[in-house]
Amino acid sequence: MKAVIFGSDGQDAYYLNHLCTIKGIEAVGIPLGGGALQVDISKFDQVEALIKHVQPGYIFHFAANSTTRHDALFDNHETISTGTINILESVKRHSPVTKVFITGSGLQFKNTGKPISEQDAFEAHSPYDVARIQSVYAARYYRSLGIRTYIGYLFHHESPLRQPNHVSKMIALAAQRISSGSTETLELGDISVEKEWTYAGDVVDAMMILVQQDNITEAVIGSGKAYSIKHWVECCFNLIGKKWQDYIKLLEGFKAEYPLLVSNPALIKSIGWSPKVDIEALAAMMITGNEKQPF
Repeated sequence: MKAVIFGSDGQDAYYLNHLCTIKGIEAVGIPLGGGALQVDISKFDQVEALIKHVQPGYIFHFAANSTTRHDALFDNHETISTGTINILESVKRHSPVTKVFITGSGLQFKNTGKPISEQDAFEAHSPYDVARIQSVYAARYYRSLGIRTYIGYLFHHESPLRQPNHVSKMIALAAQRISSGSTETLELGDISVEKEWTYAGDVVDAMMILVQQDNITEAVIGSGKAYSIKHWVECCFNLIGKKWQDYIKLLEGFKAEYPLLVSNPALIKSIGWSPKVDIEALAAMMITGNEKQPF
């Protein structure tokens, strides 16, 4: 059996590829830029030709420009929204037994400060949210046509593979350098913001559990535990034995996108999933870049 992974150059795809190897599934990776196979997810003819040829058992759609900036409007639309339709129409025409996983986001829901479940209402705050919401309705439409589509609504999840522009990795890398003698100062905004710090490898395990279901097709995937950025800072600096106050400068007037973003993962937990890596172990992973040895 084969699995096509669109967006194979991201952290989720890395862990999914590893999981597929364990399960004896051959992963066919398509990076966001197309890669050696020259498949652009926004081009129907290219996606159609790939799916017709591979006849995959699974497709995972991770491809996205993960930013909420307005200037990414067209990129997000083409990659997320159009990409979803291209995949689902190709599956309908050529490989109707394929199971398709579409990535959703906790950001596309109305955030009232309470834990968010898959039953909550959508609300678009950015072009990114618009694209995610559009892709969900496309998936639901094709599900009505008999295509097995699954949606996992993902909340913040981290790993050593995070890019340096993410606040989690930015803090971990600074702690790593400071532990080696750096006297730098790291500038941060509102560190009271609370969100999830789930390990990406655990999140991918939940995706695979979800696509094995017959009756459950959409689920929030997250730990359900929220921690402030300040708590993450404390975890990282405790690991290196330093006082974070000596190295962190807080920016005045910084306005956060939200004060709290946390999931209610009761449904995914009811079918046998729970995260295994806690926030302290995750911090150690990200400072060392090593998942097998503690800091």
